[in-house]
Amino acid sequence: MLDRTKGPERAAELRYLSGDFQIVKLGTHVYCAISRKPIPLEELRYWNADVQEAYASAEIATKRAEELRAKGRLK
Repeated sequence: MLDRTKGPERAAELRYLSGDFQIVKLGTHVYCAISRKPIPLEELRYWNADVQEAYASAEIATKRAEELRAKGRLK
């Protein structure tokens, strides 16, 4: 768990994997690829490793996956 008492909040850089992620640059949150809403790392549950995007909710993740499939960017 990140200690939020040290330093200002800043965006993290992550590498999204299948079922996990790696922190490339330490931070407190990432941004939803669609809504641009900040997502605290401890609340991050939805992402797509193929396109390296994070999502704020299951609904947003599902809709984005459908869009990417329609464009042929996902299997």
